[in-house]
Amino acid sequence: MEQARAAAPREIERALGRAGRGVALDVDEAAALLQARGDHLEALLALAGAVRDRGLQDAGRPGIVTYSRKVFIPLTRLCRDRCHYCTFATDPASLRRGGHGMYLSPDEVLEIARQGAALGCKEALFTLGDRPEDRWPAAREWLDAHGYDDTLSYVRAMAVRVLEDTGLLPHLNPGVMTWEELARLKPVAPSMGLMLEQSASRLWSEAGAVHFGSPDKDPSVRLRTITDAGRHAIPFTTGVLVGIGETWQERAQSILDIRRAAREHHHVQEVIVQNFRAKPDTAMRHEDDLALDEYLAAIAVARLLLGPRMRVQAPPNLTDPHEVHQLLRAGVDDWGGVSPLTPDHVNPERPWPHIDELERVTADAGFVLRERLTAHPEYVLRPEPWIDPRVRGHVAALAGPDGLAVEGRIPEGRPWQHAEGYAAFADASSGGRTDLAVSIDETGRSSDRRSDFDEVYGDWAAIGAHARQIGSVAPARLDSDVRAGLALAADDPAALARPEHAALAVALMSCDGDALDALTRLADDVRRSAVGDDVTYVVTRNLNFTNVCYTGCRFCAFAQRRTDADAFTLSLDEVGQRVAEAWDVGATEICMQGGIHPDLPGTAYFDLAREVKRRAPGIHLHAFSPMEVVNGATRSGISVREWLQEAKASGLDSLPGTAAEILDDDVRWVLTKGKLPTAAWIDVVSTAHDVGLPTTSTMMYGHVDTPAHWVAHLALLRSVQERTGGFTEFVALPFIHHNAPVYLAGVARPGSTRRDDRAVHAMARLMLHGAIDHIQCSWVKLGTDDVVMLLEGGCDDIGGTLMEETISRMAGSQHGSRKTVAELEALAAAAGRPARQRTTLYGPVAAERLAAQQAAPDLLPLLPVVG
Repeated sequence: MEQARAAAPREIERALGRAGRGVALDVDEAAALLQARGDHLEALLALAGAVRDRGLQDAGRPGIVTYSRKVFIPLTRLCRDRCHYCTFATDPASLRRGGHGMYLSPDEVLEIARQGAALGCKEALFTLGDRPEDRWPAAREWLDAHGYDDTLSYVRAMAVRVLEDTGLLPHLNPGVMTWEELARLKPVAPSMGLMLEQSASRLWSEAGAVHFGSPDKDPSVRLRTITDAGRHAIPFTTGVLVGIGETWQERAQSILDIRRAAREHHHVQEVIVQNFRAKPDTAMRHEDDLALDEYLAAIAVARLLLGPRMRVQAPPNLTDPHEVHQLLRAGVDDWGGVSPLTPDHVNPERPWPHIDELERVTADAGFVLRERLTAHPEYVLRPEPWIDPRVRGHVAALAGPDGLAVEGRIPEGRPWQHAEGYAAFADASSGGRTDLAVSIDETGRSSDRRSDFDEVYGDWAAIGAHARQIGSVAPARLDSDVRAGLALAADDPAALARPEHAALAVALMSCDGDALDALTRLADDVRRSAVGDDVTYVVTRNLNFTNVCYTGCRFCAFAQRRTDADAFTLSLDEVGQRVAEAWDVGATEICMQGGIHPDLPGTAYFDLAREVKRRAPGIHLHAFSPMEVVNGATRSGISVREWLQEAKASGLDSLPGTAAEILDDDVRWVLTKGKLPTAAWIDVVSTAHDVGLPTTSTMMYGHVDTPAHWVAHLALLRSVQERTGGFTEFVALPFIHHNAPVYLAGVARPGSTRRDDRAVHAMARLMLHGAIDHIQCSWVKLGTDDVVMLLEGGCDDIGGTLMEETISRMAGSQHGSRKTVAELEALAAAAGRPARQRTTLYGPVAAERLAAQQAAPDLLPLLPVVG
């Protein structure tokens, strides 16, 4: 190990004293404790054991140490990485010589699972190399021959087969995964895992280091996977591998990095502290095994840093049998997976202890050994949002009332399925109130909160710290930059979107006073030359079919738990009635979106589209945000492109470009917990454009963002439009703060200012000039007076009649939820401009639609507004 200066005894004693008083330790103090030996180590172990015992008491399981009875399914031993200590990964030639295929066949997978189920195992641990098809042509050929796009598609398919055939619960360890891949796999597994190992980048980037040449060992990539798992609310296992060349500080920092992710999302269910063991025929075969004292100190420090609520695990087979009891002294409360059938394929030289022997060792140390499931009891007992509905029944069949496993129960295969179509889904969902109101107190904050406010959104302290870091540097606005920016905008407005002019664009986005007046005049001149003076609007009905959602968007007051009083889900017939009613009063568009309901089948969106077109074949269906598209594709088990093509065939005409918020992941991870990252949003809208589905584009601003984020967002939208041409308009959406969790928690500021609104809409007109012609201002968020102001500063569209609106209203908007044609035209007149009704795609409106509107001038639905 490359080590910095050794800690002096007094430093270790000081750190022990602080730990004994319950003071949070910093990385240097933790590094000092990692070096504790002799009496210092004994004191450290006593502290760690006490913290562990307090955690078990708080969890209602005093004296209980757990393990999972499992089978090990090595789906493939091929890997694109080259770790210096690994004997698991091999090459195609070696597999052939041993008579093995590139992957286990489905029959081989099921044979292992069936044997394990017969022995009372409840976990199927899928372990495999990272993305072998990227390195080994033989892996790519095998996948192609068997009809799988990639290794993770095969993992998903085999997990479903194991669930249906045996009832074993898959725990997936397929390596680094993207946000989208985690979303694909969550429905087939109650839990997943990825070892961080160490977060020191030099162990990956420097030649000769343990992870050099292994793309999936980049610690930033691994931490992103761990964090993304939290955004998806996946019960997750991670850990550190100790003794692979890290320093004391690096070892401590790795544990702290895990703690940060765990605190933010509450999804890390256990942390493994694994000791390095040298293996023959590896680059590290001559390195020393980690000494027992050093290992015990690492476990104890992990326990102190991670706290009483975390389960800390040590693999019992990697410690000599006569020393295993020492691990319990260091604060361990879980032994991990132990198999009565299969070897530890990653450490084949170290056989699992017999479960009876492990029970004896545990009892001798004063504890009781109990079997658990792949997901720990905290997640089993409160499955929403942690356990996907499609595997919830499999988990419940093996769980006792304490959330642990029912020992001795033999798993049985169960169907992996969900409600067939929207109708069955909606019939099983709860209805809700139709008289919702938002209560605002004297501070401007709402008193209305969803029932799981304190847990669904993650750790607010960590979120707030992240938000302050994002907004800590105010842009420097120089008068010379403002003058130069105005000159550039007058000459070539679109040039403001180029990277080399970003500083000028940020200066303009930040300007005020006379400069802002000049900017808005210039934007309005550009608007006039681009689209003329008409103020356009669309006669539309907004339709939210459910507000049940577990995505955890921290700005959203619309989302509810299914058991909340304000939760609602419309039946297919109720959706159809609202569509027919809107058609009868002259609507040309249905704008339909809903929450990400955990029980919603991916095909339900197709049923909704077909019902809309059944009730009103001539209406334009503008529906399903990019988040809904990803959800639908994931739940359907098909690609985004295939899903969009099927949605189009079912009647979808265009998509709202919502769920964009700010297209910067640092900002997005403050605003949202489980929403799609920037790259996924761009992929969905680009794919939609490619299959012939136009979309709008949006930006929600005024929360934890800065003018620099607004400029970058607009520039990114322009780059997409220049490539695809599929955006119909840009809609700027001011953050409605009153009832937004991120504001209630004191993280976000109270929405945008009038200055912000003027600058954002004007800059959108200029930066998007020649790419996106139409700039819309939202009356439901801004109100009448501000809409008129923005119509004089670059905007040409005021959205639609809506007829009903839920999302802004539940967030605390005070500007109503519907407007008549006459009211919209009055807005245009107040700005001194003519009004013109349009279709969704900015075409002329058919005469028969206009006639229907004249027969029902108020455009007020007969049915009550839901939500």
